[in-house]
Amino acid sequence: MSFLARPAVAVLVAKAMQRMTQFADGRPSGRGSAAASHARFPEFPRNTSELTIPTSIVPARATVYRPATKSAGRPPVHVNFHGGGYVMTLTELDDPLCRFLAAEADAVVINVDYAVAPQHPFPAPPRQAYEVVRWVAENGAEHGWDGGRLTVGGQSAGGGLAAAVARQALEEGGPSIALQVLHYPPLDLATNARSKRAAVAKPTLRPWMADVFDTSYVPDIEQRGDRLVSPAHPSDTADLTGIAPALVVTAEFDLLKAEAVAYTDRLRTVGALVAHHDVAGADHGYDTSDDERARNTYALIARHIRQVVNAEAPDVG
Repeated sequence: MSFLARPAVAVLVAKAMQRMTQFADGRPSGRGSAAASHARFPEFPRNTSELTIPTSIVPARATVYRPATKSAGRPPVHVNFHGGGYVMTLTELDDPLCRFLAAEADAVVINVDYAVAPQHPFPAPPRQAYEVVRWVAENGAEHGWDGGRLTVGGQSAGGGLAAAVARQALEEGGPSIALQVLHYPPLDLATNARSKRAAVAKPTLRPWMADVFDTSYVPDIEQRGDRLVSPAHPSDTADLTGIAPALVVTAEFDLLKAEAVAYTDRLRTVGALVAHHDVAGADHGYDTSDDERARNTYALIARHIRQVVNAEAPDVG
C-alpha cells in the first residue's frame, strides 16, 4: 500500500485539495476560477436560479440552467454531476457545459453540488445522486420541466455517479431515464490505479491522485467492488438488461479509458449502448481547457439528448 493510500493520510490530503479548490474558485482569474468558467462560450447566456433538493443524506444545492427559447410545453431536463474524484466540489467548472446543453439541447439543466468524500464517503454520494434524480423526475410540473423526459450525465467522478444512478433506477423500478451520458468516467475502483495503463507516459490523472480519491471515497477496500462503484470490474456479472441507454465518451490518453471501454462492451451486449465516442489526442478532463474539443463533444452530447427526449433515432458515434 502506498503512503497516500492510507486512509488517515488520504483524508488529510483530500481536505487540503478541497481548500485549494475553494481558494481557486474565489479568485477573479485563473483556469480554476468560477469567473473563468463563466467567461467561456460567451454566446451561451447564463440564465440560472438556485435550488435545494431534499435527500436522506444532506440537502443538495443545485444550479438550474434554463434554455433561452420558450417552446410549447415544458422542456426536458438533464441532471449533471461534476467531476473531482468524488472529493472536490467542482460545480462551477461545468458551467460552460451546462450553458451549452441548455441552449443546444433546449433543455433545463440541473447542475448538482452533491455530497463529497471524505466528509461523505461511499455509499452516500451515489445514494444522494439517485434521490436527486428521482426528485427531479417527480417535481417537474412545479418547477417548469418535464420529468418524464429525463436524462443524466457527468464528467469523471460525475460520470461514475450517473452510471450508479442508472443502475439504481434499474433495480428500484425508476425513474425512467432516456439517456445516461458517461464522460471519461471511473468505473473500476476495485482495480488498483497503479495497475492501470494510459496511452501516454504521463497522463493527466496520476496513480497518486487515484490513491487519494479512491481511499477517501471508499476507505474499505472490500467495498470497491460494489456495483455502484465498479460496474466495469469482472466481479459484477448482474444482468443489465433494461438499464438506461448510454452515450459513453472516452479520451484517447486517459488512464481510465480501458475501464470505460469495458463497460461500453457490457452495455452493448444488453442493447443499452447508444454510442461510444473516443476523443482523439485528448486526456482526462480535456474539455476544461480545450475549447475546440469541448465544443465538439458538448455538441455531440446535446444532439443525443435532443434525439432521445424527442424519440428520434440517435446517431452512431
